[in-house]
Amino acid sequence: MCISRWHPTVPRRPTLEIRQVSRLFKALGDETRLRIVALLSHGELCVRHVQGALGLTQPNASRQLGILRNAAVVESRREGTWTYYKLAAQADGRCGRQLESLVRSFAAQAVLKRDVERLLKIRGPAACR
Repeated sequence: MCISRWHPTVPRRPTLEIRQVSRLFKALGDETRLRIVALLSHGELCVRHVQGALGLTQPNASRQLGILRNAAVVESRREGTWTYYKLAAQADGRCGRQLESLVRSFAAQAVLKRDVERLLKIRGPAACR
């Protein structure tokens, strides 16, 4: 009887990449967060823009944005008392391609079109003061 000594080895790098993709999808596994990503695909927004466009309370908008920030989907910056958010560049190429594909598909979604229409009505320099 011949016993093979060949044991497949699993490289550690793909595990890390899978972890990044999993983190991305967990963060996007909520309708509100998907709608936020759709809005942010149009550029940087403050919490008030997100809040008004989606009809959220300020604490809920901030909580959802915090989840997206912790998953590295968005990044934030402070200016005075306001925090501004934008989509983050993805360090993992697979995550970046998945996010880009998702954002491209948003244009066909009626709910997301209405969100953008509300955003355009409220967006302006005075909205975040």
